[in-house]
Amino acid sequence: MFGPNWFASVMGTGIVATAAATLPVHLPGLHAFATVMWLLATLLLATVIVAFARRGTTHSADPVLVQFWGAPPMALMTIGAGTLLLGPGSIAVTASFVLWSAGTVLGLIVAVAVPYRMMTRPGTAPDAAFGGWLMPVVPPMVSAATGALLVPHVPDGRDLLLVCYALAGISLIASLIVITQIWTRLVNHQVGAARMVPTLWIVLGPLGQSVTAFHLLGRSAEGVLPDPYASGAQMLAVLYGVPVLGFTLFWAALATAITVRTARSGLPFSLTWWSFTFPVGTVVTATGGLATRTGSPVLTALAVALFAVLLTAWTIVTTRTLRGVRQKTLWPAAAQPVPATR
Repeated sequence: MFGPNWFASVMGTGIVATAAATLPVHLPGLHAFATVMWLLATLLLATVIVAFARRGTTHSADPVLVQFWGAPPMALMTIGAGTLLLGPGSIAVTASFVLWSAGTVLGLIVAVAVPYRMMTRPGTAPDAAFGGWLMPVVPPMVSAATGALLVPHVPDGRDLLLVCYALAGISLIASLIVITQIWTRLVNHQVGAARMVPTLWIVLGPLGQSVTAFHLLGRSAEGVLPDPYASGAQMLAVLYGVPVLGFTLFWAALATAITVRTARSGLPFSLTWWSFTFPVGTVVTATGGLATRTGSPVLTALAVALFAVLLTAWTIVTTRTLRGVRQKTLWPAAAQPVPATR
């Protein structure tokens, strides 16, 4: 059977295109590469949708895999952002708006339904929190970031801009609550199952995406909001973005250390490895946005270095995924429950 976690491959591929398109440097062939990756991600989205329609399963009874229902709306919006940045003219705007609308509605449903299910089911183990708990609550932040790109294309973008800020608030506050639970679980109950270690990287997703969102919202606020709110939005992009980027890099260092430690004793491949891609990609777009906004050569160099890390991770994970598909070793993983801890 086919689970919603497969949509993470679309997210991971699409963010490579978006990161390449927004990198704060001009390299020969970079735009063409971004376009190719966007087309590949679009094809992958169509393939995953067809496969899910033919033999998909909700995994609603699985407390781990049900979290990954956050992936389909984010996949739609990631492709939508790439379409707006790299697609052809007015068609791109229309397609992006359709994908954004569908992803936002589905994302809000998931953001309410999955936590509600968790809150109303029988008791959860004290060591149950893991990075996947963020998946249902991150889509509204992706809506905020991708919706900000659409504001200039709407006749009166004020309402859309305000909606995007509200969506960012939903995801930001919910993510901070979940990240605190993950930290508490790690300190009190240690790392847990090796195959779940990659999900620690999901924490980078809401953090990096929030920095990207406030950067793009600040840029879109000019000419839409009156002063002092437009100027305040520009200030918020930096005064919020730089400190949160600092914590994001701090968490990346912790996740790296835990991943390396786990890999020494065995880190089995599964679809959770896609957690090494999209979250890192959001950090690339966040760093690139701040570099563009501040003109900092340090942030520019960091964005390029992180983009190289993203490309490496995507290449490794894609290769391993294709091998697993060919050998049919990933299908059971998509259909069977995954333990949260040892």
